[in-house]
Amino acid sequence: MTAPSPRIRVVVRGAGEMASGVISILFRADYEVIALERPTPLCVRRAVCFAEAVFAGVQTVEGITAVRAATAAEITGVLTAKKIPVLIDPDAESAPLLAPRILVDGRMLKTTSDCSQNMARIVIGLGPGFIAGDNCHAAVETNRGDDLGRIYHTGGPQGYTGIPAAVDGITTRRVMRAAADGIFTTGRRIGEPVVPGERIGQIGAIAVQCPLAGVLRGLLRDGDPVTRGRKVGDIDPRGDPERCFYISRKAATIGQGVLDAIRQLDQSAPR
Repeated sequence: MTAPSPRIRVVVRGAGEMASGVISILFRADYEVIALERPTPLCVRRAVCFAEAVFAGVQTVEGITAVRAATAAEITGVLTAKKIPVLIDPDAESAPLLAPRILVDGRMLKTTSDCSQNMARIVIGLGPGFIAGDNCHAAVETNRGDDLGRIYHTGGPQGYTGIPAAVDGITTRRVMRAAADGIFTTGRRIGEPVVPGERIGQIGAIAVQCPLAGVLRGLLRDGDPVTRGRKVGDIDPRGDPERCFYISRKAATIGQGVLDAIRQLDQSAPR
């Protein structure tokens, strides 16, 4: 009887919203995925971010579970259990020891990346800051539109626009941003209903008010530090709390783009 082939290992830098979409797609395609995160990640759509495992120890998104791991033995145990290890390693110092065949930089820095093609046999970058043939082997478009999920084997994705996705036809108005530097505090939870003008948190003495009716689709953690202009929450005007706990179509499309790029670059990849 032939032994099953070992799963191909992928390291994903970042476990925020878009990176989590990538992690989900690759995990379901039977890749062995390890995520690297910062000690205190800031995620607005926390309910669909594997980065939450940094704080809670465990995070499940659409049936896939991530577990914070600190040692080689813990990483092995999590992988054996068919779960996602999340390591605190913002500079990817563990990458040589983890020895991935594929590395995906999903930090969505929107600026020049410190990524290198030498970090793995195949290196894929998400969004602005990546140039295929320079700091990665392929880059994936993250801006919405006809090119979302497009794979670049030369050149790179479009620049950052700063325009949030339209939800029920509403873009910038559904997003709440910090009016000042400080500590964001809140007693609210993702999925809760809100009405226009309702206070959902504050930064010092400055209230953060809801701009329109709907449900809290995303919200920073209570106690998160913020800088002026930082996104602290967003509203889904459709009012369905279940939607707050699903990976977005954008994140899934980016994840599919990464999977397609891997299959184009790696002839041994599963089909």
